[in-house]
Amino acid sequence: MSDALLDALLDAGRRLHAAGLLAASDGNLSVRLPNGLIAMTPSGVPKSRLRREDLAHLTLEGEVVAGRPSSERAMHLAIYRAVPQARAVVHAHPPTAIAWTLARPELQELPSAGLPEVILAAGRIPIVPMALPGTEAMGTNLLPYLPAHRLLVLARHGGLCWGESMDEAAGGLERLEQVAEILWKAETLGGAKPLPDSDLAELRALRTKLGPRVI
Repeated sequence: MSDALLDALLDAGRRLHAAGLLAASDGNLSVRLPNGLIAMTPSGVPKSRLRREDLAHLTLEGEVVAGRPSSERAMHLAIYRAVPQARAVVHAHPPTAIAWTLARPELQELPSAGLPEVILAAGRIPIVPMALPGTEAMGTNLLPYLPAHRLLVLARHGGLCWGESMDEAAGGLERLEQVAEILWKAETLGGAKPLPDSDLAELRALRTKLGPRVI
């Protein structure tokens, strides 16, 4: 079981790198193992060439058991501690999603109320206030959004998704960048227009029935 989880983490790193959501050694991924430990990508190693032996292991309290985990581990640990059902966490740097937070710092969420599929697949996508990289604020800033939101934009930094599987978490980052690109293109054409309130209410009710997973 643990081997399959670790292989899924490595595959997701290669997948996100190939999609242009990770450059050089950017980003970090982690999974919760059956023994309670967290396996996490190390600092300074490109995700495109990670090996299983490169991965770090640490406890929920942050004690490092093996390896050199990412300096941004506070985000991962905050989620695992706050959300028992979280089994995987992915943080990447989707360019268009980050650009929204640079150009529109007043936004509190991506303006995706005109996209029915986004509402059904992920619900709202909040923008988490900026935290300096490597600080504990990277974790504490997430807490107001948990467990209600699985897919988040980190202001001026990147995107983050947690899920009940690595496929859910990695897929959330792919979806985030696609949504951000659609919205950006809509802006160049005059701005995205939201759906009528009645349609939004119906879609959000259906999202509640579908459940919380990012799909």
